[in-house]
Amino acid sequence: MSPLNQRRAVVFVAALALASLTARLGLWQLDRAAQKTTAQAALDRQAALPPLGPTELADGEAALAQQVHRKVDLPGRWLPDFTVYLDNRPMAGRTGFFAVTPLLLDDGSAVLVQRGWLPRDQLDRTRIAAPPPPSGRVRVLGRLALGPSRLFEFEQTASGPIRQNLEVGALSRETRLRLRPGTVVMVDSTDAAGDGLKREWARPSLGVEKHQGYAAQWFALSALSVGLYVWFQIIRPRRAKRAGTTTTPSP
Repeated sequence: MSPLNQRRAVVFVAALALASLTARLGLWQLDRAAQKTTAQAALDRQAALPPLGPTELADGEAALAQQVHRKVDLPGRWLPDFTVYLDNRPMAGRTGFFAVTPLLLDDGSAVLVQRGWLPRDQLDRTRIAAPPPPSGRVRVLGRLALGPSRLFEFEQTASGPIRQNLEVGALSRETRLRLRPGTVVMVDSTDAAGDGLKREWARPSLGVEKHQGYAAQWFALSALSVGLYVWFQIIRPRRAKRAGTTTTPSP
């Protein structure tokens, strides 16, 4: 085989390998999207079920896994002395705090409620602008969640009202409250009007669109590799050959 043909063979194999690899990656992303589409449908069905009351609320991790994203309707009393403000939490493009307060249920247990978001004081980051929840009986409407996302922190042992992260088990031991697993993302309550908190929560989503976007990128790269090979190895040489034949004078 001549050196020219060897070079063409190497370019062909490389182009074929790149096109095949990127196409397979695109198919893999589509498969991931299909899996998450199925899971998202199950999540949406959970959210459409009737609200859970206090007697139906999960009291263990296994039961919590079956109830995540279910609506809840919980009467109880706030325990404002145990409120925790989670720092560096975004909402509507701004960074501030999530206010998390235990709600004492009638059976003596409690559930952590993500009551809403408040902005950080720009002059004093330790100053909390929102008033504490009022005393008295309230009714909380929301949805059950695993808990706030965990952020990186240098100090693993946190205390005080302002913290970076929150674990239900650790807070239960610290406060001696019988906390139920998971948290409630509050959307409304009988005392919500004057608490000064925002509740523009993002809709629970598994990110199906992200995988579809990645698949489109991989397929585009696969098509580009094929197109470049066809242009530089087939079309362009033929055009150059025809042009040379046309401009060469007859002897």
